[in-house]
Amino acid sequence: MYKELINDINNQLTGSSAEEIIRTCAENFKDKLVFASSLGLEDQAITHIIASNNFPVSIFTLDTGRLFYESYDLIEKTESKYKIKINIFSPNTNKLQELVNEKGINMFYYSIENRKACCEVRKIEPLQRALKGNNAWICGLRREQSVTRKDLDIIEWDENNGLIKVNPLLNWTENQLNDYIKTNKIPYNTLHDNGFPSIGCAPCTRAIAEGEDIRAGRWWWESPETKECGLHKRG
Repeated sequence: MYKELINDINNQLTGSSAEEIIRTCAENFKDKLVFASSLGLEDQAITHIIASNNFPVSIFTLDTGRLFYESYDLIEKTESKYKIKINIFSPNTNKLQELVNEKGINMFYYSIENRKACCEVRKIEPLQRALKGNNAWICGLRREQSVTRKDLDIIEWDENNGLIKVNPLLNWTENQLNDYIKTNKIPYNTLHDNGFPSIGCAPCTRAIAEGEDIRAGRWWWESPETKECGLHKRG
């Protein structure tokens, strides 16, 4: 059933704007559509579209417990500007405590397995709680962001979470995104002005040098092929 629906919506949305994509998905999935914001430029643009059009889409973000101060500040600025509530999902306290006590507070630097275990507790499990009971979720993924995102579709089946994923900005370029943020005076993380094009947890994110890939500052000690936390793993 979902495969046919996904194909139908993808065909219907060929060449559509991000606003049209979100509107169509809101009409199809009703109150079973949610938006997962990572507070990046892409997600701020999507928040602007949802709030400006009063689309009935619930917005949530994951507080891993190790975000930058600027990320927390952006949550408040966004809620204030758009008069909305961003729901916060945090890690399970017991699971996080067990992980840290077993592997160390900064275990993610020492192996990919450790880093993925940290992401599992701080991101993936809270995401699963946030998505429970819904039929589709919106993400801010773009093809330009990473080699791991080249073959995504606007509407696709998320096998790991058992629901449909919507990528309304999939074909946007970085210049297009930056122009949209400026034109619409959308609040954004001030770290973007200091060499941070992609922002995650503070210990796992650094500023990049001119000419580096936009995801070079995320888990910079790993190879590009492993630079996903598991939130957007396919299959």
